[in-house]
Amino acid sequence: MIKAIFEGLDVSRETLERLTTYVDLVNRWNPKINLVSRNSLNEIWVRHIKDSVQVYRCADTFDNWADLGSGGGFPGMVCALMAVEENPNAEFTFVESDQRKSAFLRNVARECGANCKIISKRIEAVGSLNAQVLSARALADLKTLLSYCDRHLSESGVALLPKGANWKKELDDAREEWNFQADPITSLTEPQAVILKIKGVSRG
Repeated sequence: MIKAIFEGLDVSRETLERLTTYVDLVNRWNPKINLVSRNSLNEIWVRHIKDSVQVYRCADTFDNWADLGSGGGFPGMVCALMAVEENPNAEFTFVESDQRKSAFLRNVARECGANCKIISKRIEAVGSLNAQVLSARALADLKTLLSYCDRHLSESGVALLPKGANWKKELDDAREEWNFQADPITSLTEPQAVILKIKGVSRG
């Protein structure tokens, strides 16, 4: 049963219905625009949905959230769907340069009632988003992500960046160029992976 996957993450029945609609749309669009790999599509509820819900649960209070390199919407769209009930006034901004993936995200937002804006540009071409929360998954190494944080996070903002087993090396490499606080939160879906909760980004 799908609800059992989210034990301890407090996902309501209404939110689960929205997430189910979203999964149906991913399945429908994926053969045309490759939103996720075919292998991971079979494990979408854990590999992509639960993985994204845990990112949402790491966020503090927020009014606006930016998701960079949004692709198929993980974690950004999942977080926006969580917020429909829990934080309905919050605004989400997705930055995705691929026009077809942007069209998919707009379709999901319309069908599921998510409060979000999609910007179809490269991240470097977007003016400062001044986000209170910033997320990005499987987009770039931490050093590069911190340059995006420097540009797009508000002064007191928090970045939530899922990272794989190599996260400690990425932290060490990033500290050569950047000052920041990092709190690694162990992933619920992959024991060696973490969500890096990052604050206070400035050039070293």
